[in-house]
Amino acid sequence: MALPTVLGFPRIGASRELKRLVEGFWAGKTSEDVLLDKSRQLRQSHWKIQKDKGLHHVAVGDFSLYDHVLDASVTLGVIPERYQHLSAGLEVYFAMARGLQKPASADGSAPAVDVPAMEMKKWFDTNYHYIVPELSAHQAFKLAPEPKVVREFKEAAALGLAARPVVIGPVSYLLLSKPARDVVDAAKFDRFSLLPGLVSVWRPLALHGFR
Repeated sequence: MALPTVLGFPRIGASRELKRLVEGFWAGKTSEDVLLDKSRQLRQSHWKIQKDKGLHHVAVGDFSLYDHVLDASVTLGVIPERYQHLSAGLEVYFAMARGLQKPASADGSAPAVDVPAMEMKKWFDTNYHYIVPELSAHQAFKLAPEPKVVREFKEAAALGLAARPVVIGPVSYLLLSKPARDVVDAAKFDRFSLLPGLVSVWRPLALHGFR
């Protein structure tokens, strides 16, 4: 029997709620707790729309605070070295997306921060831009303790919703990536040499209870 579903759902909100939330957070007017709570409410309202329209499975993992490819990089532990001294969580996440500049603390306990954003490219010739993953020659992939897509799957299940995870496949992820700065000869870099390691990390997602 065919079951109707979708590959994803627009994340910004009918009145651009997500845009206002994220920009408020960047401006220091919205706390992290409020950003995450209001984003959760928006995400759940999107699931309700899908259910009310007759979809048997709602899409989970497609919602993002910035970019779904960036989400995949964080899930896989593909965080360039220049960001790894930053606080885990949203500071690293948005620094990768937008760069981060902070002056040193007045008492000298915290140094100044000045890191650029990662490169952006068009998503398959559309007007959507994604954050390009940077892969080192000996890239080690490490799955996040509880990946975002898993958290959202459980969130939907707790609401009594059947869900379908939306993730970027390993081959697509590699095709969308580029060599990191430590790759000596970028022209000869074979990103698909990393595929076995990536698949071995991606596979355990199936063990998190997706049904």
